[in-house]
Amino acid sequence: QLWMGTHPRGDAIIRDNRIPQKTLGQWIAANPACLGEKVLDAFQGRLPFLFKVLSVNTALSIQAHPNKELAAKLHAQFPEHYPDANHKPELAIALTPFEGLCGFRPVEEIVSFLQAVPELRALIGEVAAEQLERSGSDDPRGVSAALRVCFTRLMKSEKKFFIDQLNTLVKRVSQEAAEGKDTSASNGDLLLRLHTQYPGDIGCFTIYFLNLVRLEPGEAIFLGANEPHAYLHGDCVECMACSDNTVRAGLTPKFIDVLTLCEMLNYTPAPSSSKIFPATQSQLDPSVYIYDPPVPDFAVMRIEIPASIKLYLVSAVDSASILLVIQGMAVGTSTAAASEMTLRRGSVLFISANESISLHLSSPDGMLLFRACCLL
Repeated sequence: QLWMGTHPRGDAIIRDNRIPQKTLGQWIAANPACLGEKVLDAFQGRLPFLFKVLSVNTALSIQAHPNKELAAKLHAQFPEHYPDANHKPELAIALTPFEGLCGFRPVEEIVSFLQAVPELRALIGEVAAEQLERSGSDDPRGVSAALRVCFTRLMKSEKKFFIDQLNTLVKRVSQEAAEGKDTSASNGDLLLRLHTQYPGDIGCFTIYFLNLVRLEPGEAIFLGANEPHAYLHGDCVECMACSDNTVRAGLTPKFIDVLTLCEMLNYTPAPSSSKIFPATQSQLDPSVYIYDPPVPDFAVMRIEIPASIKLYLVSAVDSASILLVIQGMAVGTSTAAASEMTLRRGSVLFISANESISLHLSSPDGMLLFRACCLL
């Protein structure tokens, strides 16, 4: 993980030794006007977002993020596990083909797994399984209630019992795979992959409840409060409210809080296609695509500068922003900077509100940049 922002667990280091402050948080505290007037007022002088690059080789935990009210409560009760009082909506944009689990599957998919995977049905119990099978699509509240019961029964199942069921399932699917049989009715490929990474983990069963979402580079998912998810594989840039609050329940050696997770989740089923969050091409600059999620804390711009352009202006916005170079090279100049800056893959720049940067491109293939900001 690469963190770019001012969260106390990973305050960005300033590389320019002519600046007296050593971290971005210290510099913003000394120069609060850099945030822009609206952001300064709305977020009490703090940078409202945290920007990240994640490279996921082993699945990251089954988790959800609390809303502001729950975050404040958890932080007050368990500050060692919930380090701040903020919510943490987040947007992940794929840099490579990317896989994750996100939100509850349509009920008919979950029901088909309950019928094809006897080990899953045993953990949930016949009564809860039948309740979900009977819940009709004309009664969304009934569906959500039945889903909550099933998922909670799974996550709270007794350890010895679920490990026995998981071992039986893994053995059966491994055998079928070895015989060349189709194991898709048991979601076999993903089950075996996760079980190899986290043997004996209850999270292996969540693949029957949560959508598997595949993103191509440039596609994104937005995760609001209480949305269950887990990143499985691939590289992405991620932007979120400035928080590190995560309620985990599986696929992790870290602290898990099953009770809180099962209580807080959004149990609204939806197809995986509905999870892909669109970018809008800017009307002012055709090189810019904007991901603007339904929260005030952040937005992200994807800037694709074609090879034909040798001089490009990163335009001023009324918010502090963080610019990340993914590919290409350029020399950057700005009225705010004391000297020119060489930008290449991995360079990260903090840009104060209402400042622009001129890029003199030197790479034959153009550039790809991502810019996090706050568009109030």
